[in-house]
Amino acid sequence: MIDKSAFRSLSYGLYLVTSREGDLKVGCVANTFQQVTSAPPRVSVALNKENATAQAVRETGRFAVTVLGEEATMDLIGAFGFRSSREFDKFSACSHELDVAEVPYVTSAGVARFSVRVEQVVDVGTHLMFIGEVEEAERLSDAPPMTYAYYHTVLRGKTPPRASSFQDAELASEPAAAAKLEPEPEPAAERWGWQCTLCGYIEEGYPDGLPEDYACPICGVGREMFERVRL
Repeated sequence: MIDKSAFRSLSYGLYLVTSREGDLKVGCVANTFQQVTSAPPRVSVALNKENATAQAVRETGRFAVTVLGEEATMDLIGAFGFRSSREFDKFSACSHELDVAEVPYVTSAGVARFSVRVEQVVDVGTHLMFIGEVEEAERLSDAPPMTYAYYHTVLRGKTPPRASSFQDAELASEPAAAAKLEPEPEPAAERWGWQCTLCGYIEEGYPDGLPEDYACPICGVGREMFERVRL
């Protein structure tokens, strides 16, 4: 027997993994980045095979990682976690720089950053695990790093469907969004909004219900994927 809820007890951080494919800068959100040895310093990260970032890392043999701090916004996380690098310039609305190997890394809301040269690629089914040596490391801020628990409980964020820790039951366990599109009676002192059940974005407007053509500004899903929440 496998109780999938047991996996929720594992501790994670939240990271932006970035690389490049020629002139195209790519990146995604990951929670699997970790140190595996200290001398020499080696790290690993698992990325979904379908991600443009995974393909770029495999081809170039290099990637960068930004450790996100608690001040990271849902706009930043949503852009890297719920949109495709092939269809959207994820770097257009955030500060970023290039490392010595000209791999881009995000500085917005970053606590630290690492540049990695891949040494091994391990196929683990839906994901590729990249293991490599750290060639550059820099502390960017003294702010506390964001944990995955903070992302879920404070920012009310959702797990991207291609993340290693995604569970099919996460979306299935949410109340049916369609049933929540009609506003409920509310005390005058309370504030309500609409939350995307895919990426966690919260829309604070439209007290009488989202428009028929409404689309999430972060991940692009329609109003049927939103539920009413107390702010």
